[in-house]
Amino acid sequence: MSVNALFSTTIDLLGKSLDLRARNQNRISANIANAETPGYTPTALSFEQELKDALRDRGGTAQSPVNPHHIPLKGTRGDLDRVEGTLVETPAGSPGRDGNGVELENEMGRMVENQIMFNADVQLLTKKFQELTLAIKGGN
Repeated sequence: MSVNALFSTTIDLLGKSLDLRARNQNRISANIANAETPGYTPTALSFEQELKDALRDRGGTAQSPVNPHHIPLKGTRGDLDRVEGTLVETPAGSPGRDGNGVELENEMGRMVENQIMFNADVQLLTKKFQELTLAIKGGN
């Protein structure tokens, strides 16, 4: 059995999600840091749909997930490796007089949401590795 066979698509997905969420946190931090920069347009990293698309069974023969909100995990590691996210502009509805499009309240909300999702990914990844450890030890 190869080492890669030990790690499920879920572990690959969580690892990629952690990477992308860290990159998004950097974008949000840059937006906050430039809240006083004239003409600055805030950006965010959009990647959730790309992750979902990378994990969908392209052949259409897979069983549908029980809950429509669940992601069917039928993709390959190569599909996940190609997900890089898309940088999108997220200007405020009404930019300031200096043309700055940062709304601190929105950015802070996005930062908190991103951090919560990052922490959830860490907890799920930790649980997966605990399961592997349990299997290696033989359930003791």
